[in-house]
Amino acid sequence: KRITKPSTTKAHALCVPLPAQGHINPMLKLAKLLHHKGFHITFVHTEFNHHRLEKSLGEDALQGLDDFRFEVISDGLPPSSPRGILDLPSLCLTLLVDGLRSFRKLIMKLMNSDGPPPTCIVSDGVMSFTLKVAQEFGVPEVMFFTPSGCGMLGYLHFEELVNRGLFPLKDESCLNNGFLDTVVDWIPTMRGIRLRDLPTFIRTANPDDIMFNYNSESINNAFKADGLILNTFDDLEVEVLEAIKAKYPQLYTLGPLPMLHQQLLPSPNSLDSIQSSLWKEDGGCLGWLDGREPASVLYVNFGSLITVTQEEPREFDVGLANSKSPFLWIIRPDGVKGGEDVISGEFREEIRDRGLIVGWCAQERVLGHGSIGGFLTHCGWNSTLESMCEGVPLICWPFFAEQHTNCLYSCARWGIGLEMIHGGSDGLKRERVEGVVRELMKGEKGREAREKAMQWKKRGEAATRPGGSSC
Repeated sequence: KRITKPSTTKAHALCVPLPAQGHINPMLKLAKLLHHKGFHITFVHTEFNHHRLEKSLGEDALQGLDDFRFEVISDGLPPSSPRGILDLPSLCLTLLVDGLRSFRKLIMKLMNSDGPPPTCIVSDGVMSFTLKVAQEFGVPEVMFFTPSGCGMLGYLHFEELVNRGLFPLKDESCLNNGFLDTVVDWIPTMRGIRLRDLPTFIRTANPDDIMFNYNSESINNAFKADGLILNTFDDLEVEVLEAIKAKYPQLYTLGPLPMLHQQLLPSPNSLDSIQSSLWKEDGGCLGWLDGREPASVLYVNFGSLITVTQEEPREFDVGLANSKSPFLWIIRPDGVKGGEDVISGEFREEIRDRGLIVGWCAQERVLGHGSIGGFLTHCGWNSTLESMCEGVPLICWPFFAEQHTNCLYSCARWGIGLEMIHGGSDGLKRERVEGVVRELMKGEKGREAREKAMQWKKRGEAATRPGGSSC
């Protein structure tokens, strides 16, 4: 039943990200921009992440302001769950029940509080259970999908893959027998794209796969929303965005969010104290970078969810050492199966004067440092855009979701990256690591990618300046 309250001049947006670092970060930027434009903000974390943020940032980190508050909902997972990449299927199921129930209670609480009632919900595109509650209470909802436009267009065609018999896979052999090299020539604007370039949730023989169906349902639910937001800019993905607009006319491009945030909310400002890092950031790496030559350091970070095998870091050990390039390598405490100890003592000694390994960092500050000359990345959309914002070229090593699509566009369409290729059935090879690092940091292809990245930086700046397509 809808609860009505006297009208107020203060708009009140509830911002609800998926409880993962790569979704929280852009949603927080968007929330701060809405606050700057006069909105009262309620930012919704899960109970688990609320406690993590207090641990990484301090107990006062979520105090907020009078008109920028934090609330929590349940994600339904047990406290013992690490909420890592392997827990995503379970999270998708529990959010639909416990998340929905908890979010409904939160709306009722806010409707009956002394503050302004919620006037809109800004939900992560994959938190679409909020739509049901929004409809119950008559609150408009806009959905913020955090992938790239090209990644979003891939998700939009999941149903068509089913209709054309390309999903599910016939069996697991299709993962390695060349079937994923099948060209999909019927997706608008995606000329020459292969199945392996589409979001990886199609790579299963199970028609009831949780991740495939959850993402398909989220895309379909977006038709019920009052608007759709993407963190991209028109100049970067013009054809792709036109194809999406044919399905979702109420599409808003508000990217790159880091640039728009910098344009409208330059530091210092009253929201600087509101942060979102789930891990404690190592500030010492910035001082280490101060002592390096301009554009000489390779930044290595595989994001907030990816877990690599014990063998892969050993291949990186030798490849990075042999490349002779200085590097800053971020290895999360949970980022390697078996722990950080898989990095050998011999390797640490070899790179003692030109390499630094830390657990987590303030990525935007690192990418903006003058000593950074390249970024070896998993091709998450935040990392791709943040690198583009600083004119830093990429080495692309995608793992899952739409990262392969981002890799394709970064390397083949936008010209800002070189691809890290797996060595066939033997996996990643140290020779490839050495070669692609040398090429990016010192070679002709690296120089061209750096020039392209700087061009896209300028075009992103134009999009976010007053009068630009994203502003």
